Amino acid sequence: MALTRNFKETVAARVQSDPAFAQALLDEAITLFVNGEPESAKLILRDLVNATVGFEALADEIHKPAKSLHRMLSKSGNPTMTNASAIFAAIKRALKVEVRAQVVMA
Repeated sequence: MALTRNFKETVAARVQSDPAFAQALLDEAITLFVNGEPESAKLILRDLVNATVGFEALADEIHKPAKSLHRMLSKSGNPTMTNASAIFAAIKRALKVEVRAQVVMA
């Protein structure tokens, strides 16, 4: 039997050891969200939360129940803009990064 590693564990380990990878995931989540693909953005955010602050700490930080956060970041979840913004901000703080918007003309 081949040795395998859980995908979420692999992402979490990579986020912890590679700041550029963590930044790229955050950038991708933001890009997907802004470009009308919130389902994919939420799944990336879920992985980032698991790899950084964790749902319990995030719940304490933004004053929302952890169970609600899990639902918000599920594929069918529907977070408000206020909640999505708070989640992005918490991940930014956890990664100690700044995010700047850039418009690219097609």
